Amino acid sequence: MALSSSFWSSSSKAAIFSVALFMVLLIGSCSAQLSENFYAKKCPKVFYAVKSVVQSAVSKEPRMGASLLRLFFHDCFVNGCDGSVLLDDTSSFKGEKTAPPNKNSLRGFQVIDAIKSKVEATCPGVVSCADIVAIAARDSVVILGGPFWNVQLGRRDSKTASFNAAGAVLPSPLSTLGNLITKFQDQGLSAKDMVALSGAHTIGKARCSSYQSRIYNDTNINRVFANARKKNCPMISGTPKDNNVAVLDFKTPNHFDNYYYKNLLEQKGLLHSDQVLFNGGSTDSLVKAYSINQRAFESDFVTAMIKMGNIKPLTGSSGEIRKLCRRAN
Repeated sequence: MALSSSFWSSSSKAAIFSVALFMVLLIGSCSAQLSENFYAKKCPKVFYAVKSVVQSAVSKEPRMGASLLRLFFHDCFVNGCDGSVLLDDTSSFKGEKTAPPNKNSLRGFQVIDAIKSKVEATCPGVVSCADIVAIAARDSVVILGGPFWNVQLGRRDSKTASFNAAGAVLPSPLSTLGNLITKFQDQGLSAKDMVALSGAHTIGKARCSSYQSRIYNDTNINRVFANARKKNCPMISGTPKDNNVAVLDFKTPNHFDNYYYKNLLEQKGLLHSDQVLFNGGSTDSLVKAYSINQRAFESDFVTAMIKMGNIKPLTGSSGEIRKLCRRAN
């Protein structure tokens, strides 16, 4: 039996409108879960507390800025930006700190502890460890000469971590271009985001075990560059020298700029996963563009950082606000 036109124009239209309005509100609430002003009233001094500790740590050791930036990346890629990377192992789970991509290389945990202590003294039980990691990453970039952006906040902390997830989702320094693109796409990040975020390697260092294969086996590498790195990284693996480090950007290792991309044009990327970004593939044009235009790189880097910071955050009543970042309450 056909519905009358009067019925369709009143009851059904009202119902459809209500459902549509609900969906709009639902979508809006999801996209607005994080906010730049989340702590404006709850803890207005949080930014000063974080910056003061980061500034002190980076002034003592510039590499720490890169380490704090890397913490944010390694947190967000594993089940979202939830502070899980900070958790120590417990009797109920094996955490992410000792997973292959992190073991003996992920750093900065003591700095996060110091920040948390200072924030707790100001605003107890208010600011999550996940948000502290996000703010510390931004401050590290700015302190080392990079761009500023307003960090979206409101994340809560997870109560558990995953050793297996960390090993599965974090890209390897031996990755192919296709594998890198896939790993980032799995997190909702585009190839453009991936190339821009890789520019974080304009600061920091890598262990010999991460670039050993490249300097001895890769052909798309500047020979003078490779030979210089061999002096500190012998071909034989499984020795203490595996932990020897080299700067990722040999031109300006403590300054956040676009030299990382300029180095790739000269086949002087330290990691295999660096050089594949400029090796005759689909991302060559982006590398060239960023090598010429630092503002374009910084703009896309900021966009990608904000986007990455929105990967599956815990909000509302999910998770908790940890008292100590190393363990659940």
